[in-house]
Amino acid sequence: MKKLFSILAMAGLFVLSTNTVSAKASAAVTNMSAMVNTAMVMLQDEAGAEEAKGFTQVLKEQFIQGGAGFMGIVLLCLILGLAVAIERIIYLNLASTNSGKLKQQVEDALSSGGVEAAKEVCRNTKGPVASIYYQGLDRAGESVESAEKAVVAYGGVQMGQLEKNVSWLSLFIAIAPMLGFMGTVIGMIQAFQKISAVGNLSASLIAGDIQVALLTTVFGLITAIILQIFYNYIIAKIDSIVNDMEDSSITLIDMLVDHKK
Repeated sequence: MKKLFSILAMAGLFVLSTNTVSAKASAAVTNMSAMVNTAMVMLQDEAGAEEAKGFTQVLKEQFIQGGAGFMGIVLLCLILGLAVAIERIIYLNLASTNSGKLKQQVEDALSSGGVEAAKEVCRNTKGPVASIYYQGLDRAGESVESAEKAVVAYGGVQMGQLEKNVSWLSLFIAIAPMLGFMGTVIGMIQAFQKISAVGNLSASLIAGDIQVALLTTVFGLITAIILQIFYNYIIAKIDSIVNDMEDSSITLIDMLVDHKK
């Protein structure tokens, strides 16, 4: 009888301990599942925050990480270069005229109303081509050679006006990547100074300086690329206007010769 009670007691303890372990294991699994779910929610929130960041925000963060020294100078080059480029583009677009239409108007006015009527047409038209026509017509009373000299001289003046401040734009294109490379060299020097001071090579020790060095180079190259695009457009626009001026000069001299006859 005592043996039976002992066996029953041991069986009860075993069942009780089994239930306790099972409950603890179940609770542990529940807690682990909750922790995993929390971690997944946090990762999803972080991923959503990264996706919510726009290009401007990322660019701003990278600019701040690059340091205010050289990055500020590169930004100043970009701002000044864009200001010059926008001013030149507006000026060149206003200086562009329909030279074919102007030529026909001047020729009609010259044949119907004489030199004064042709000069009035040029006065009412904007642009360097109309100015060249006016200068040539203004000297038409002297001789064709005088008119030709006036056209050539005033054409040089107008070309200088078209190319005004373009040299500053080329300067900013050249100096922006140079400043970026200088920031890179300074960042590498600082990284090697830290290595020599500590005595061992650690990636975490020099990662910040190398990041700053590379960011200055990237922003310098981006600035130069943006300004180079505007520069090429401006040069192409100037070449187009200069070609119109040269063609118009030849056409004007031919019209004056015919008018003299």
